[in-house]
Amino acid sequence: MSATPVSMLDHALTRLDEAARHLQIDGDVLEKLRFPRETMQVRLMIRMDDGSRKSFMAWRCRYDDTRGPTKGGIRFHPDATADEVETLAFWMTFKCAVMNLPYGGGKGAIRVDPHALSKAELERLSRAYMQAFSRVVGPDRDIPAPDVYTNAMIMGWMADEYSSIVGATTPAVITGKPIALGGSLGREDATARGGYYLVRRLATELGVKPGARVAIQGFGNAGQHIARLMAGDGYRIVAISDSHGCLHAPDGLDVTALIGAKAQHGSLAAPEAAAAAGSQARLLPAEALIGIDCDILVPAAMEDLIHRDNAGEVKAKLVLELANGPITPEADAMLEKRGVVVLPDILANAGGVTVSYFEWVQNRQGYYWTVEEVHARLKASMETEGLAIWQRARDSRISMRSAAYVHALARLAQAIEAHGTQKFFTA
Repeated sequence: MSATPVSMLDHALTRLDEAARHLQIDGDVLEKLRFPRETMQVRLMIRMDDGSRKSFMAWRCRYDDTRGPTKGGIRFHPDATADEVETLAFWMTFKCAVMNLPYGGGKGAIRVDPHALSKAELERLSRAYMQAFSRVVGPDRDIPAPDVYTNAMIMGWMADEYSSIVGATTPAVITGKPIALGGSLGREDATARGGYYLVRRLATELGVKPGARVAIQGFGNAGQHIARLMAGDGYRIVAISDSHGCLHAPDGLDVTALIGAKAQHGSLAAPEAAAAAGSQARLLPAEALIGIDCDILVPAAMEDLIHRDNAGEVKAKLVLELANGPITPEADAMLEKRGVVVLPDILANAGGVTVSYFEWVQNRQGYYWTVEEVHARLKASMETEGLAIWQRARDSRISMRSAAYVHALARLAQAIEAHGTQKFFTA
């Protein structure tokens, strides 16, 4: 009889158990955090451009709201599942606690290939999602944001639909909106900028000062912005990949030219992209990026990029997780054993949710900040929490990932225990 497969959420919960071993916390805390508070599943039905009707499965999970309304993105992806949504909501719970934001964790998804839809169909689907989940979300209950294959315009459609349903303009219901509709300056590059601020603050401790070689997997929003920021600061971007291929140049790639070529031709494998990368650049298979000789490896796309079968190929001494869950638990243990430092996703890519929080605050106040103010606040937050986690990892002799989960769990435990535990009620 074959063994029951371990779910993605079960894998994620091993982080909770490991972190709990480093803290004296009540069992009530673990019981509360082992299960999502609520997961709603619906089937969305929309009219297609050819007059037919088509249905799409959709989810919204509110994992834990002890510290505040839940917060998390909505992704449109053909492989989306309920297990993935709940796992991402679990990670968001810890990410918000890591950054000391007054939020819990949430996540949403529609199982769809958005590239197969027309723009009008995409708008109808986006509005149908908000119609279905309008009783779940709200500026004081659950606040969505963009994620994989969603963007500011989609968020604008959803915010508009919610406002129509409740009969009042409510920009704070969603973050990541267009600037003209209440979005925050500095949101577009926030995920990458937060990771960049983290690396720069810990550059001396990590031994990766400007001049270090960087390889970036994924050349979407996060990948392009981290390439631009690090190249502008003197780091050498030696390899970049997308789903079609990997461009490698030991002396460094022309990041500005590659961003333009990607926008124009849609693929790093296009001959024009290789030409823009520089005369020394070589086009390799996309999977070759993992083994590129570099100092910093930046996974900036989807989950499970580094796994048991390829972790041994990693040559970098530092991994900056801009993607969610790019390293499996088995691979993580292998990298730790080899002394590779991993700046974990719940810290490294938390710039996105931090600036989303700034957007929500500005929407609630009706007063908007300059981009310089946003950057300064983000930098202060990333540096404060990053240094605290680095010190916890050093003092406890644990990995940065473990330290981040311990750091977050301590805050979650304090909030959960404040409602009373078994010890309180049986005293």
